[in-house]
Amino acid sequence: MFWSWLLWAALIILSAVAVYAAYLDRQIVSRFESRRWSLPAQVYARPLELGIAEPVRQRRVIRELERAGYRLGDDLQSPGTYRQDGGGSLSIHVRAQSFWDGPQPARRIRLGFDATGISRLDALDGEPAPSLIRLDPELIGSLYGADGEDRVLVRLAEVPEPLLLGLLAVEDRHFSQHLGIDPGAVLRAALTNLRAGHVVQGGSTLTQQLVKNLFLDSERTFRRKFDEALMALLLEWHYDKAEILETYLNEVYLGQQGGRAIHGFGLASAYYFGKPLGELEIQELALLVGMVKGPTYYHPLRQPERARARRDTVLGLYAQAGLLDDAALRAAQAKPLGVRANLQHSGDYGAVLGLVRNHLLRDYPAEDLTAEGLRIYTTIDPEAQTQAHQSLVRQLDRLAQRGKTGLQAALVVTDALTGEVHAVVGGRDDAAGGLNRVLAARRPIGSLVKPAVYLAALESGAYTLVSPLQDEPVAVKVPGGSVWRPGNASGRFYGEEPLFQSLAQSHNAATVHLGLAVGLPRVVKMLKALGVEADIPVVPALLLGALELTPIEVTQMYQTLAGGGLYTPLRVIREVASPSGTPLRRYPLSMRPAASSQSAYLLHAALRQVMLQGTARAAADLPAAWEAAGKTGTTDDLRDAWFAGYAGDQLAVVWVGRDDNAPMGLAGASGALPIWLDVVRTLGVREIPRTLPDGVGMRWVDGTSGRAAGPECPGAIQLPFREGTGPVDPLPCGLSEAGSAGQAIPSPVQQLQHWWRGWLGQ
Repeated sequence: MFWSWLLWAALIILSAVAVYAAYLDRQIVSRFESRRWSLPAQVYARPLELGIAEPVRQRRVIRELERAGYRLGDDLQSPGTYRQDGGGSLSIHVRAQSFWDGPQPARRIRLGFDATGISRLDALDGEPAPSLIRLDPELIGSLYGADGEDRVLVRLAEVPEPLLLGLLAVEDRHFSQHLGIDPGAVLRAALTNLRAGHVVQGGSTLTQQLVKNLFLDSERTFRRKFDEALMALLLEWHYDKAEILETYLNEVYLGQQGGRAIHGFGLASAYYFGKPLGELEIQELALLVGMVKGPTYYHPLRQPERARARRDTVLGLYAQAGLLDDAALRAAQAKPLGVRANLQHSGDYGAVLGLVRNHLLRDYPAEDLTAEGLRIYTTIDPEAQTQAHQSLVRQLDRLAQRGKTGLQAALVVTDALTGEVHAVVGGRDDAAGGLNRVLAARRPIGSLVKPAVYLAALESGAYTLVSPLQDEPVAVKVPGGSVWRPGNASGRFYGEEPLFQSLAQSHNAATVHLGLAVGLPRVVKMLKALGVEADIPVVPALLLGALELTPIEVTQMYQTLAGGGLYTPLRVIREVASPSGTPLRRYPLSMRPAASSQSAYLLHAALRQVMLQGTARAAADLPAAWEAAGKTGTTDDLRDAWFAGYAGDQLAVVWVGRDDNAPMGLAGASGALPIWLDVVRTLGVREIPRTLPDGVGMRWVDGTSGRAAGPECPGAIQLPFREGTGPVDPLPCGLSEAGSAGQAIPSPVQQLQHWWRGWLGQ
């Protein structure tokens, strides 16, 4: 009877286990197949292009090489190495890369430099010298899903043999023999833990570790260990060792960067060392293998001594397994950890990734961005991104020292002519997942709207840069019966003044008079033509900035102004490719006219005066050849400080304020302009001559009144005018047209000069 009951109990238990095993089996098959190849889109910076006459200095190339993990060496035998030669030249063994326009094989080249940039490009491999070669672009981030997991897929055949052998020697010596669990390892671990009095060693196989990572939590219970063992057996039943090992190599957790989880040896190699897995040296591979046991506990920057001890232990296990001899072991243990020193700054692309995702969602479903492993090639310049972020933080720190604490800022840098985005900084801490103020800080833009008002006036043909405007009180009835009475920031009115001075000094009353004369519909139409897609309130207060835009929207508006009246959509993505490098989509340069080239050039001259004598005169000492132009913006109660401007080939837009929208006591000139100046001075500017459009000529005028003046007169400036417009017959220096009392009387010499110019018809 007893044995009968025992048999029935055994059958029931076995049946229950079989049913439970079948349930787990379905879970394993469905989730393993779908999840192991779920790959985030990989986002790359622009590749640095090297060619004769490219304005790239040697130190810039070296920084890019170091950023890409190239090693300094003399023989150049393997890709990813370089050396500095005599005479200021640089030799590089460039890695093979797959670009949107085709593959680029590994090449050995030598670059020569002069004062302007690259002067020579020679081949060192017996092949014809290339006209252009690209360095491998930096992987700046991934568009991962809500789980935060990120990885770079590697195939088993691509993994260095020392990594595979070392990983098995350290984590699972009997991987090729067991069926998912290793009873011998479990027994050895149990005895070791018993002798130690606490858990010091685990007996899990690689298959069990993979099951835990893919399907289970980290709870230490008998039920979870039972599930882990049973699922490991089922996994080994369905899939061969190669599939399991390859999945483990791409799934294993190896660190955390903010909200981004570093999974797999492929991404870990790029993250910690900045180079492909195949280029890691034996001690670097050992560090990654050692970190499997505890990526946080053995973090190489936060716990360098602990990480080094663990690495050296793994190297010792390598030696015991016959992978290293004694001399190689001592040499490997003597080397530094070699991880990138700027790991703590590698989160400075948060706003970039947000902008990239925002643009891609116009063309791709969200799930494609987090699961298909797309390769996204962007326009981002890593050097510009780093420098822009440092400039922003540096200037915010300076303001904090003056008592302006709690401030945040946003910054966008683009190519002034092409609209390619070079840098995007969403705040002091620009890690992914944080507040991206470039996209989210929708704030009133204040006087940044004024160039659109003045451009609409110039485009109408009824105004020139010296047309007289009245800066005097104005009263406008608004809906509800109230009266709007705008004034100037100084509390004063300045009477009649030339149009360019009203913009340069940002006088509100004169701008309102001008905008009402031009008409609000014409101003709204101009804003739309410049690229503003947000809803625009058709109210008089629009003329002084009652329009809320984000920094990226402001950048689009000013991109059109910097481009000479050509609307060029901002472009942060160049190409999208498949995981294998097959081109899928290109984002070419496009443009359309938003205003005539003549009107745009006239406005450019007025914005130049903003920098030379107006509200942004702190920038007056910039090199004249940069032709810097821009506009300050300040909102009510000094809540927002803006500056948008361009110099040479660089356009930058800066916003400074508080996230709670509280007043901060800073205007555009004192809050945002210093960051802009720091950025353009740090990045450097390539001069782009702005030629006069057809039908436009230059005239000398008095810099205050706008009346015609001779070039020898103090304060005389040159301004552009359409043919047939502008002041004529310059008066002697200091004499007004009326010659009224109170005006300076010209000297006899000045009178003679005036008579002589008139006689000559000048």
